[in-house]
Amino acid sequence: MAIIDFKQAVVRLTFDAGLTLDGKVIKKSSTYRNVKQSATGDQLWDVVSILSGFSSRPILAAEKIENGNIQN
Repeated sequence: MAIIDFKQAVVRLTFDAGLTLDGKVIKKSSTYRNVKQSATGDQLWDVVSILSGFSSRPILAAEKIENGNIQN
């Protein structure tokens, strides 16, 4: 049976940075490291709410990205 060995997790926030001349949304992102594997959705939402408050841009998305090694 294969297992996943947790390596790291990050939270990526994507912000609306305005519009291009064609009317397409310009996206800017910020990545925050050292996220615990055991962090719950509610805990992450609290942190995302605080971090997004430091930006004057509206937030479009928040993602938790986990990396790990798959071993057999």
